Amino acid sequence: MGSSNEARMEQARREVPPRQLAKQIAIASASCTVFGREGYARASIDALAAAAGVSTRTLYNHFPGGKAALFRTVVTWTSTEVRDAQLDCLHTLLNPEHPPRPEDLERDLVALARGFVGLMTEYPHHFALVRHIHAEADHVPPEVLAAWQEAGPVPVGRALADTMAALAEAGLIDVHEDADLAGAHFMALISHSIVQLSHYGVRPLPAEQTERLIRGGVGTFLRAYGAG
Repeated sequence: MGSSNEARMEQARREVPPRQLAKQIAIASASCTVFGREGYARASIDALAAAAGVSTRTLYNHFPGGKAALFRTVVTWTSTEVRDAQLDCLHTLLNPEHPPRPEDLERDLVALARGFVGLMTEYPHHFALVRHIHAEADHVPPEVLAAWQEAGPVPVGRALADTMAALAEAGLIDVHEDADLAGAHFMALISHSIVQLSHYGVRPLPAEQTERLIRGGVGTFLRAYGAG
């Protein structure tokens, strides 16, 4: 279902005239900053239009669904960028030219964790949106929440589960017949404390504290899921 939606969105983008597409991108880009600062509920159409340097009428011409449509566009756009970066991290771990080895597994998982955690710094606008989504989920339209999940968290979760299954098949870890749960535990152990303490990267932690939390998370994961 997600793939068919992305295909339709891509087809729609190709059918939009270049000047109109450029205007939509400019509006979405400016709105990303407003939504990241104000959140969904507090961001007004007037503020979104002003940030983009257009009238509210122009904004509605490009996004007939108003604020919900604009927020959905911004969230799925940034989620796709972060998703691709996360998938790159996973592909690096399972590089067929340099497959993971038992003696290097902890080092490789620490590198994976650093890559995932570092994305909060590389994509601050996206994680500001995610912070607001979690804080005001009862105000965000359900279809927008679903679009966000399908654009980023769901495919990354599947890829992470596939990665855990591949490591188990190679005899490097034991997922106890639940690769999805192993992936969820890995993410929670390496990032939950960092996300909470840094408020999704708003107040970055000292490098040594981040490293300690990452290594502690990986170590705990391997104690629970190590091949023994």
